[in-house]
Order: sequence, then structure tokens, then C-alpha cells
Amino acid sequence: MLKDFDITPDDPAELKAVNRLLADEVKALSLKVEQLQHQLHGANRNRFGSKSESLDQLDLGLAEDEAIGAAADQQNIPEPASLGDPCGQKKRQHSRKPLPDHLERNDRVLMPDQSCCQCSGKMKTLGEDITEELEYVPGRFVVNRIVRPRLSCSCCERVVQAPLPSRPIERGRPGARLLAHVLVSKYADHLPLYRQSQIFGREGIDLDRSTLADWVGRPAALLEPLADAIGRMVRQGDALFADDTPVKLQAPGTKKTKTARVWVYVRDERSWAETSPPLAWYRFTVDRKGEHPEGHLSGYKGWVHADGYAGFNGLFGEKKTREMACMAHIRRKFVDVHASQGSAIAAEAIQRIAKLYEIEKRARGKPPPERANLRQTYANPVFDDLETWLGAQLTRISGKSPLATAIRYALSRKNYLFMGSQSGGKSAAIAYTLIETAKLNGIDPQAWLTWVLAQIADQKINRINNLMPWCYAAKAA
Repeated sequence: MLKDFDITPDDPAELKAVNRLLADEVKALSLKVEQLQHQLHGANRNRFGSKSESLDQLDLGLAEDEAIGAAADQQNIPEPASLGDPCGQKKRQHSRKPLPDHLERNDRVLMPDQSCCQCSGKMKTLGEDITEELEYVPGRFVVNRIVRPRLSCSCCERVVQAPLPSRPIERGRPGARLLAHVLVSKYADHLPLYRQSQIFGREGIDLDRSTLADWVGRPAALLEPLADAIGRMVRQGDALFADDTPVKLQAPGTKKTKTARVWVYVRDERSWAETSPPLAWYRFTVDRKGEHPEGHLSGYKGWVHADGYAGFNGLFGEKKTREMACMAHIRRKFVDVHASQGSAIAAEAIQRIAKLYEIEKRARGKPPPERANLRQTYANPVFDDLETWLGAQLTRISGKSPLATAIRYALSRKNYLFMGSQSGGKSAAIAYTLIETAKLNGIDPQAWLTWVLAQIADQKINRINNLMPWCYAAKAA
């Protein structure tokens, strides 16, 4: 340390040696301060939350996602038959509280034929079954009552009753609009289920967080075929954008978390005058191994825009998938350095990259041949000059600095969150796929999901594409 040096000006040789040591230590300390400042700036920016709430929110988020995952798994498990149930289905056990009396009731009567199909005799009413369904209309709750009279033939005493229509959760209480509201509130508006439970409580509706978790997990499993169809359409495009985001996943049997990943693959061809609708496909994995993007895009033969993560390298090489460097990721690293340190070199790098963005603005909306010509004519010289300039700057700065890291990253590329379980992460990926695809197409995700959930239980798998957001938009128009 500096205080350990005993500087004696009477010995010039010793003084020179001490000065050299001092200079080396000051340089090392300055570099360390620079690195720590850069890390602190990034940590503060990414955190952006109240320290007092973070631990409580982590515990609640993990508990919610575990319950969501369990509900999603249960949705796909056939229930064993019960001897007391003539339909061969075991009823789920519930300990439900009655719906509050103050809620508006809307009756829907499902009346069977009033003449006997066997003897044509007149039917008389024996009684009726009433199924109450809690529904959410923006700003208020209502109760839809499905009334099904039981009729008996006056001649042959045959009893008939209209069947209960299909619903998103079989024998469940929530309506399609309410389920869509809970899904969008959690995954688009980032309202944890415990907060939604509190909000509903202020309306006089007692809905436990575990109940809401069931209402997220089961619809997510029901919507999975639609998300898979979006994934297939993403991989049919000529180009897609790929990225991944770290999320926390609870480690089984411990109170700790590990880092999992949410991958997104976006197909958006609007900027080159194509008419295909934009799509976003999300996938969840427990780690960041390169085998995951390779598996997700297995057989894909188009262009892939991605960052410098080495895990994407398995997609390229001799395979048909072709790499396109993402300048946004390169620019972001220089923005981070400039924001934390005010580096003049980082500022100039951002300005040089801005020239490429200006050329892209001119190319936007033009057909592929014109775009390629603009890039070859105007972008190539700017890019080559940027590469030469960056190489020259690298020789002038410390190789261990954050700025040097950003430059090396650029030169190597020449051309919403916690998860409590894997099933919970999978449900989140399904929800993100549907919500973000709706938003890309300018469609209200809650309105679309309400429409989808009202009919998906009866939709044939080979007609799942009829439920896409643009189909909803066409019907709504």
C-alpha cells in the first residue's frame, strides 16, 4: 500500500524506483475504481427498485410461480374416473365461498327442446340447475348465471336438459374475460398475484393468491398449442431476431435461486415491405447452454440477428442458418461506458454508429434489393471506417477497462422477474408469446385473449391458426 513506502529523498535511485512503484499502483487503483464505477452504474440501473420490497417480492413471486406451474401440470393430467359420476369424470374438490350478493347477476337461460324427441309429447319443468360464473367487466365484477331448466315429458316422462357449454376451466368459476384480465395484469402490467388479490378484495371479492395461480396455470396450458403455432410461424420467416434475458429460478430443495433464461425469437418483416404479421415466440430454460437456441431453431434456414453470445455459434458455421450481427447490442455497451464514465471515445463510437442508423432509416420500407444496394453503397464504408478507428483506440487504453471490453466486443462482431419452477417459467413464456404478439399487431391483448379463451376448448388443433390475433381483428372489424 502507499503508506508502506518510506520515501527518502537523499537517495535518487531509490526515489526513482519508489516513484515507478507508486505510478503502477495508482494506475491499478484507477482502473479498479473505473471498473467498480461501471459495475455500480449498471447495478443501479438494472435494479431500479425499492430495497425494502425486493426480498418480500422475491418470496411472493417464487410462491406464485410454483403454484402456477402446479396448476399448468394438473391441467394436462387426465383425472381418474369416479364410480359416482355417470360421465366417468371425477369432480375437483373445492371449498368455495359464495359469490357476494351485491354483484350484478346476468342470467342466460339454456332451454332444451320443449317437445319430446321420442313421443312428441309436451315437456313440463321439473326444476333447474344454476351455474354461477364470476366475470370481470372493465371497472367492475358481474356474475353470469347459466340457467339450465330440466324438463320432463308429460307423456313418457323422459327428462332432458341443455348441456353446460364448454368453459376455459372445466367446472371452474372464472369467465374468459376475467381469466384474460388476470393473465394480462400479471404478464403485461407486471402485477403480482398477491397484489391482484388485494385489489379484488377492495371490490368485495375474496380471491386467494393460490386461486389466482390456478387461474393462470390452467389457461396457460390450454393456450400452449396457440403459442406453439406462433413458434412455427416465426421459424418460417426469412429472418428473425434472437435474444435472451436472465431470470431467477428457485433451486429445488433450497431457499436460494439460480439464473435461468427466457429466450425470445421475433419475426418482424414490416421494415422491408412484407405483409406477414409480426410475431414473438418466447421459450424458458433453466440455464444458458448453447444447446437451447440450437434446439429452438433446429432446421431453421434463414438469417438470425443476435448478440455476441457464444451459445448462438452452434446455429451458424456450415449449417443453413446465417448470422447477422446486432449493432444495437454493440451500441448499448458504449452507451453504458459513456453513462458511467463520460468517456469521449465511447461518445465518438456512438456518433459513428449513429451514421449506420441514418442509413437504415433510408432503407426502411424498401424491398430487399434496394436495401442491399443502399447498405453496400453507403453503410459498408462507414462500417469499415468504424472498425479501423476502434482498432486504433484499443492500442491507446488499458486492456482491462470496460471501454476496452466494449471495443473488443464490437470488433468480434464484424458481420419481467422471478420463476418459482420450470413449469411456472413455461407458463410465463406462453403468456409472453401471446401478449407480445398481440401488441406487435396493434391488438389489445386482453380483448383478444378473452375471445380466444371463450372458444379454444372446442377448437380443433388443425384449425388453431383461426385464433390468431389478426383473425380476431378481422372479425372485430
